[in-house]
Amino acid sequence: MTGFGLSSGFAHAEGGVVAAAGFFAAATHCGLKGDGKRDLALISAEEAVAVAAVFTTNRVAAAPVVLSRRHVSSGHARAVIINAGNANACTGPQGEHDARATAVAVAESLACAPEEVLVCSTGVIGVPLPLERIVSAIPDLVEGLDSRDGADVAEAIMTTDTFSKQLAVSVEVDGRLVTVGGMAKGSGMIAPNMATMLSVLTTDAPLTPEACDAALRAACDTTFNRVTVDSDTSTNDTLILLASGAAGGESISTEDDAYPLLAEAVRVVCAELARMIARDGEGATKLIVVTVSGAATDEDATLAAFAVADSPLVKTALFGNDANWGRVAMAVGKSGADVDPGLLGIVFAGIEVCRGGGAVPFDEDEAFAALDCDEVTIEVSLGLGSGEATVLTCDLSYEYVRINGEYRS
Repeated sequence: MTGFGLSSGFAHAEGGVVAAAGFFAAATHCGLKGDGKRDLALISAEEAVAVAAVFTTNRVAAAPVVLSRRHVSSGHARAVIINAGNANACTGPQGEHDARATAVAVAESLACAPEEVLVCSTGVIGVPLPLERIVSAIPDLVEGLDSRDGADVAEAIMTTDTFSKQLAVSVEVDGRLVTVGGMAKGSGMIAPNMATMLSVLTTDAPLTPEACDAALRAACDTTFNRVTVDSDTSTNDTLILLASGAAGGESISTEDDAYPLLAEAVRVVCAELARMIARDGEGATKLIVVTVSGAATDEDATLAAFAVADSPLVKTALFGNDANWGRVAMAVGKSGADVDPGLLGIVFAGIEVCRGGGAVPFDEDEAFAALDCDEVTIEVSLGLGSGEATVLTCDLSYEYVRINGEYRS
């Protein structure tokens, strides 16, 4: 399974991260972003609910990641607070204090335990968090919680994103309509490993904490963990799933008949959000879908697909609409996957350019036109087995260099 695409039986729902019953959200500007836009978001349930999360594997983990890892271990949480504009990473003991103080401030306003609050941050690394701005904004943030729409909170967590990312789907489970909603942010420093940039998912299904964890990890592996913009894994990557149970019914574990359908609903939301992230890569002009088939194993297919998706030479060629398939062959060959050059096949945007490891004549003008679009496919066949993997990425443009050259300016 590639992990991407909307399965049949699911309907789009309105509301994003608050589409699921039992959840509320609010956003405000507290001064972390210099542009006056919203930069602080809060998602809350009426009471502590089942929760699971996965986090960055970067050894230089931000203070909010360290804190939230501890808090999520109980399997229950009441709220998630997210700030944009400051990562609170590489900030030492002060950063740890500030993450804890943020959780305490939210807990006081919600009348819950600090351990029931998860904290996320995104922005510049190595700069102390202006804690007082966040703490002073929290009472009004809690006062403004509602369940009308998640658009404001999806916007508030953006950094270099060019558009907000939110989605919700509904499906009937055991005669009840169940919803899974979510939001995500991410545009640069994107190469998730066990998580995504920042993402919060909610569902009104009565999933147990263990079922939340199993569904989230399975979905993450084939969606967010198959996205790369620049091969850099963030210090702050966090993916959270909260389950309120407000749809009713008995608790659902991984052993119950309803679990596979709910796990698929979580995967669908993750897949669509991951696609949005890849399309919105910093400076990107097109989404690139790399599929490797015929590998000896799925692991080999994944290695080869990531090698192609991460190659600056492949990404710049596609920015220029150049069907330079030799760069794809190079990337596959260096990937560490088992490769027989004499069996290699490559197709750019539906145009075969390589067969049996050698060139296939094609019309350069036709290829240029086929690549000059918003979404481009690269299909690689290794001819060695049934292994398959799909990875999403984007092209590498002049704008990517400008954005990252001026990031702290």
